Amino acid sequence: MRVRDRPTPRNPYLRLLATPGARAFTAGNLIARLPMGMLSVSAVIMIAGSRGSYALAGAVTATGLAATAVVAPFTARLVDRHGQARIAVPATALAVLGSLALVLCVRYGAPAWTLFVAYAATATTPNTGGMSRARWAHLHRGDPAALHTANSFEQAADELCFMLGPVLAATLCGALFPEAGTLVGAFLLMTGVLIFAAQRATEPPPNPRTHKTTSPLRTPGMPALLAVFLATGAVFGALEVVSIAHAGGAILALQAAGSCAAGLLYGSLRPARNVRRRLLVCLAAMTALMSLPLLAAASTASLPVLALCLLLAGAATAPTMVTGMTLVQRSTPPGQLNEGMTLSVTALLGGVAAGAATGGWLVEHAGTVSGYAAPTGAAALALVIAAAGAYGWRRRGADRG
Repeated sequence: MRVRDRPTPRNPYLRLLATPGARAFTAGNLIARLPMGMLSVSAVIMIAGSRGSYALAGAVTATGLAATAVVAPFTARLVDRHGQARIAVPATALAVLGSLALVLCVRYGAPAWTLFVAYAATATTPNTGGMSRARWAHLHRGDPAALHTANSFEQAADELCFMLGPVLAATLCGALFPEAGTLVGAFLLMTGVLIFAAQRATEPPPNPRTHKTTSPLRTPGMPALLAVFLATGAVFGALEVVSIAHAGGAILALQAAGSCAAGLLYGSLRPARNVRRRLLVCLAAMTALMSLPLLAAASTASLPVLALCLLLAGAATAPTMVTGMTLVQRSTPPGQLNEGMTLSVTALLGGVAAGAATGGWLVEHAGTVSGYAAPTGAAALALVIAAAGAYGWRRRGADRG
């Protein structure tokens, strides 16, 4: 008697997670990714509480961000060349040691310069989201619909982790002791990466470099695409700072919730074949929706109205990021996916820093209402860059499904 094959789930996300080995590496990756929203917040709370200086705390975390922008592409290049497990585990161990060193320096009153050195060591943290996307691309190469769902799932996971991470960090530091957020974050990071790296069956094969291998930066259309990510990051950075100044940090959870929900819905839809045109539509929608918080802040003092506008504004960010990551995957040689996606994340982080600085300057000199012009302007800039770079993507063939 033949045993009937198990029916294929109709839900695209259940179908995605039914891929052999997918649930195991996804679980490890989610555990490892949660600390990304915890560690910087925990460091600020810990340092500011001990040294009484938010300026010092901000400078230390900014130094770590700058170090990550420099180190992360090299870490990703090693991951592509030698494999995820061989590089991610020792790189994470070094980053965890940096976090533990920071705790000790704060706890025992070490000189301020040691805080910068310790936190800079955390820059070796591998891009776990990029490694997960690389696995999906390896498992579903040649299946654009499955990759679209996978990228949407990963973006929703990013939003969820960055929404829950700061809350968990603040709760741990407040309820237990100031170092608790950093210690728990470091433990989760190491545990998650070990679980993720142990799933060798789904790991993309390493791609040893030859003298003919070139950087993804030289791929036609890639510089313009990274510039789009830079401008998109400025949207996030400016929106965060201005919203915190205007209404407090809790309201930002609505923007993340809107983005998470929109990302999951977007992933369940059948994507248009022309990815380049899809990115332009997403950027146009993001530009339009980012004007809503500006209009709300300028026309009314009602926080519920602003909250609704932030929820709607968030609805365009995840589809934009999903489509942008799809273009990165199609524009990057298969053996360099980790490096290509890490470059995009680095550009995004650079944009976040620039946007935060711009938004903060506008808030201080022109007020919070005018500050909301910064994310709208950054979204419009991303749209202009994408339109100007479309020819390079067409040459590369990235708009083909």
